[in-house]
Amino acid sequence: MKKFKKFALLFILIFAGKLADAQSADSVKKADRWVKSRVWAKDLRLKPHPSVNSVEFKRQYEANKGMWDTVFKFLSDHKLTTLAPGKYPIEGTDAYASITEGAPKNLEDSKWESHRKYIDLQYVIAGEIKLGVCAISAAKVTEPYHATGDAANYTAEGKYYVARPEKFFLFFPQDVHRPDIKVDGYDILKKLVIKIPYKE
Repeated sequence: MKKFKKFALLFILIFAGKLADAQSADSVKKADRWVKSRVWAKDLRLKPHPSVNSVEFKRQYEANKGMWDTVFKFLSDHKLTTLAPGKYPIEGTDAYASITEGAPKNLEDSKWESHRKYIDLQYVIAGEIKLGVCAISAAKVTEPYHATGDAANYTAEGKYYVARPEKFFLFFPQDVHRPDIKVDGYDILKKLVIKIPYKE
């Protein structure tokens, strides 16, 4: 009888795990379809980089649709190449845009970081850089989170992607990222970062 109970419990645990995996895979498929449908994009022509977490993107968008629509309207309404470096409040929201222009960083000068209050939308306006991405669960904290700067720093082993003026990246609180790494042949970087409040 005890063996039967153990076998039944094991079967239930395995079945529950497979069900959770199937539901998770189904969520990813639905989110991927949602991203590809571009119902969120309105007039925005830019596309998200394939590394973007589609499930979290969909969840955040649906949790605060008005703000995301205003952020994407800002992106589609402005000729970003002509905007001067500086900070731009996004009207009617708690989001804001920052444009920087200057030299990219050497690999050793770029830190792994994450944020809690804000999502980073990062877009290269002119130039080319590498960006590193790693799950926060696989990173080791080197500088604890400071609320003032909304940042913590890490050591990590992540995947690296080339960022060009074609696609935007989204970094959520669970995404440790390493921005602005120099690519040979590109000495000047003009970049946009939009800070978008994160919804729990």
